[in-house]
Formats: sequence, C-alpha cells, structure tokens
Amino acid sequence: MAGSLRRDVVPLAIAQTIVWAAMYYSFPALLPWWERDLGWSKTELSVAFTAALVLTALLAPLAGRLVDRGLARAVHPGGALAGAALLVVLSQVSELWQFYAVWLLLGVAMSVSLYEAAFAIITTTVGGRAREAITAVTLIAGFAGTVSFPSAHFLAGLFGWRGAVLCFAGAIVFVALPLMFWGLRLLERHRAPPAPAEAAGGDGHAAVTRRPAFWLLGFAFGAIGLVHGLILAHLLPILADRGVGEGAAVLAASMIGPMQVAGRIVLMTTERWMTTYRAALACYCGIGLGAAALLLAGLSPWLVAVFVVLHGAGYGTASIVRPVLTAEVLGRRRFGVIAGMLAIPFMGGFALGPTIAALVWELGGYDLVLGLAVACAAAGLAAVVAASRAR
Repeated sequence: MAGSLRRDVVPLAIAQTIVWAAMYYSFPALLPWWERDLGWSKTELSVAFTAALVLTALLAPLAGRLVDRGLARAVHPGGALAGAALLVVLSQVSELWQFYAVWLLLGVAMSVSLYEAAFAIITTTVGGRAREAITAVTLIAGFAGTVSFPSAHFLAGLFGWRGAVLCFAGAIVFVALPLMFWGLRLLERHRAPPAPAEAAGGDGHAAVTRRPAFWLLGFAFGAIGLVHGLILAHLLPILADRGVGEGAAVLAASMIGPMQVAGRIVLMTTERWMTTYRAALACYCGIGLGAAALLLAGLSPWLVAVFVVLHGAGYGTASIVRPVLTAEVLGRRRFGVIAGMLAIPFMGGFALGPTIAALVWELGGYDLVLGLAVACAAAGLAAVVAASRAR
C-alpha cells in the first residue's frame, strides 16, 4: 500500500505545484516587472505581499477548523478557484490601492489552497502515514518555483506581465482544479481510523497552547518563515546586488525548487535513521549556512550555487518537518486547528520578511538583510532543540 499512497497523491501534488507557482511565487517572479512598469517602489509592492501573507496566517486556524469538520473537498478547491479569479482581476490593476486590495483577497484564497490546508487534510486523513504522503506531495510541488520564475519571465516577455498573470489564472482553472478534485477523492482510499488514544480523548487545542513546546515550535517556525521571506521576495535584487546577471539570477532562483526536491529525496531515502528531530536540525543549519554563503557571494560566484543548494534543501526539508514535528510533539488530536495556529508565526514570519527586508535594505543594504537571516536561523535552531526537550 505504501507505493499506492504515493501514487494516489500525485494529482494533488501537481495541483499544489500549479497553485503555488501561480498564486505565491508569481510575486517574487514578477516583482521587477511591477517595479519597472507600474513605477511603485520595492517597499510599496512588498507591503501588499506582506499584508496578503499576514491574512493567510491569521486565517490558517479557521482553515484548519474547516478541515477538521470534513469540509476539505469544498474549501480546498474553492480557494484555488477564487485565487484564479483574483489573478484575472490583478491583471487589470492600475492603482496601488487596487494592487493592495487584490493581494489581500489572494491572502484569503491562499489560506485554504496552499500547503497548510493540504497537509492538514493529509494528516487528518492518513494519520501515521502523513510523513510518507507529505513527502510525496512536496517532491513534486517543490518545483513550483522552478515553474514560476522562468514561466513568468518568458510569458511577461511575450505578453507583458498582465498576460503572464492571465496565463497563471488559466493554469489553475483548467489544470489544477480538476487534479485537486481527483486527488482528494483518491486520498480517501487511505483514510486511517483514529489512533486509540485520540479516539478516547486527549488534550484539546486550548490545553496544547499552554504547553511550552507549542510556543517554542511557534517561535522556531516563525524564524524559518522570516528567513525565507527575507530572502525569497528580494532574491533577484539580492543577486543583482552581488553582480549576478539577469539570466543567471533567474536560473539560480529557478534552481531552488529542484534543490528543495533533492532535500526531500535525501530525507525519504534516509528515513530509517533520519528522525524528524535530526531532519529539523539539518534544515535550520542548511538555511543558516545558505544565507551566510549568499552574504559572501561577492567573493566568489560559486557561493551563489552553495546558497541555492543549502537554502533549497533546507527549506524543502522544513516543509515536511513542520507538520510531522507538530504531530509528534503535540499529537494528532484536533490537528487541523493546532497546525493552523502554528502556521500563524510561520506565515507571519514569511509575510513580514519582504517588508522587513525592504526596510533593512534602506538602512544598511542587503548585507544587513542577510546578516539578519543568519541570526534568525540560529535562533530557530535553538528553539527546535528546546521544544524537543520540553515535550
């Protein structure tokens, strides 16, 4: 059955790839086009993305509650459809307030259509086999950035950024949505009964929030989200600041996705001895060292490649580690709500990242931004260690 589960989540994985590429990665991929064509600053543009992700984070517990109540098959595809409609609206904006309004609504759509909701659905459906299924999904969906950056660059070159956004909306409607419905139906074949302890009772989410491990995990997840947000939304300008040409910068950004997949493959092939705790330590170390390599990339172009490998593999592993570590430390009872609550610091950190990076850049340039990223990764690593001991 193991192979069957991995095969049956493929449609859901492909759908996630398209939705992530179209709704999430489209922002960093098209940021230079918006700045150039619309005349708004990096900070003004980044605030819109930050606001969207803050709203995504705040709505994550509600999305988890809807999953816990068995509404996944309506809510998850519904968010993707709403996102496609909003991308159509985005292609028509001409004023900054319109840009902000569309991204705020995209934040609502993303709260029920991206990884957080998908992983809650998988965990509540297949139970103890969640790590296997989540790994399979992320092996494919890890290519979302690889799809988005070159696609946006190519389509915007042909049709302008407005045409590129319309193409992304069409991909959601005509490819992602049918696959999402199919994938959710296939996942039901593997529904697991509640574990005995969970069926009998256990801590509710209110009791879980009183445990130190919950807050330590929240801090750790927030740190890794902040590091990713600091770097990803500004990656093309950061690389340009280090003397990397436009074509090479797009290639480097596109390769982060394959490196995420590579990290997940390593995790999958070493799962017999690579515990979730060890994987968490590895991902935080990788992200911190990757930021340090990018900080020093002016010394050698090879350090850009080191950054791509370490950051991609580290963040790719983190996508699996977060839900699985949450279940191992805090249990699976009311998992949708608890995971949604822990998504607030993670998504909040990522949401604040682009704007914080823009503000810090104004104060001390991108060297200061990357120094902050290294420090945040180190603090997150310490929090993971403390959370493991506290449980």
